[in-house]
Amino acid sequence: MKPIDLRSDTVTQPTPAMRAAMAAAEVGDDVFGDDPSVNALQERIAAMLGKEAALFVPTGTQSNLCALMAHCQRGDEYIVGQMAHTYRWEGGGAAVLGSIQPQPLPQQADGSIRLEDIEANIKPDDAHFARTRLLALENTWGGQVLPSGYIEAATALARRKGLATHLDGARLFNAAVASGMPAIDIARPFDSVSVCFSKGLGAPVGSALVGSREFIARAHRLRKMLGGGMRQAGVLAAAASFALEHHIERLAEDHANARALAEGLQGLRGVTVQPPQTNILFVDLAPEKAAGVVERLRGAGVLCTGLYRLRFVTHLDVSSADIARAVAVLRQHL
Repeated sequence: MKPIDLRSDTVTQPTPAMRAAMAAAEVGDDVFGDDPSVNALQERIAAMLGKEAALFVPTGTQSNLCALMAHCQRGDEYIVGQMAHTYRWEGGGAAVLGSIQPQPLPQQADGSIRLEDIEANIKPDDAHFARTRLLALENTWGGQVLPSGYIEAATALARRKGLATHLDGARLFNAAVASGMPAIDIARPFDSVSVCFSKGLGAPVGSALVGSREFIARAHRLRKMLGGGMRQAGVLAAAASFALEHHIERLAEDHANARALAEGLQGLRGVTVQPPQTNILFVDLAPEKAAGVVERLRGAGVLCTGLYRLRFVTHLDVSSADIARAVAVLRQHL
C-alpha cells in the first residue's frame, strides 16, 4: 500500500485542477516585472492581508530573509524566539548573509515571548550594543495559534520602542481557519508578513512577502541579490493563486484529521499526545519506546519525523481513511 506521509504538509502533490491552472497560466518575465500571473498573485495576496504590496519568492526561508534584511542593516539586531523558524531552522541566514545579530529569547508553551523579556532585551542607544530594530514572531508556531491578545500587546510594545515587526506566517491561513479570525486581522499589526503557499495550501513551491510599497521595493532588490529572481514564474504563481481560491477553507479538514489522529492514540502506555490546534501533532515517547521508532513506522507504511518527540502533519493528500489506517499502525508499533 502507498505510505501515509505525515512528515510535513510540504509533501503534497498538485491536484489535477491545480496542474490545469498551471498549464494554462499566462506568463512573462518576472524579473522585468511583466509576468501577469505573478503580478495578479502579488496584488491578490497583498489585498487579502491588508498591505500595499507583495513579492512572490521561491521559498519561505528567502521570504523571511528578505524581510529581515529589508528591516535591518549590518550591525542591527532582531528579537526572536529561541525556537522560531527564522532563528533556528533557516541556516543562520540573517547573521551569515545579512550581518544581522539575532537576540533569541525563551518562548512560552504557546509560542509567545514574554513582554518583559522583549522589553528587557531592547538595547540602549550605546556604541557597545547592536541596534535593536525588529521584533519577529511566528504564527502558527509548532501548529499552535499565537493568541491575538498577545499579538496586539507585543506589536504595540514594539511600536512604542521604535521597532518594526515581522510575522513569519508560513501557516497563517491555518491560524485563521482554526481561530476564526480573518487572515487580514492577524496580519494587520505587523509591518511585514511572510506566507507560504507550499505547506497547507498545497502549491508545489512559493511564498509571498507583504508590506508597504517602500518596504517591498527594498525586498525586491534583496530578492535579486539572493538569487530569487525567476523568469516565467507565472506557472508557479498560478498554482499559488489556485490554492488561495480553493484550498483555504479545506484546511479545517486537516485540523480535524490531526484531532482524529490524536484521539486515536489516547491510552497508549508510554505515549503522551499533545492536543493539536491545527494540522501538527506532537507525540512524546518514553525512552524505551523511542529507539528506531521512525524506521519501524516507515516499514509499516507511516512516515513521520522525530526521535523522542514524533511529529505528524496532516495535509490535503491525507484522507480520514488514511488517518484510521495510521492509527492502527501506530497503536501496533508504539
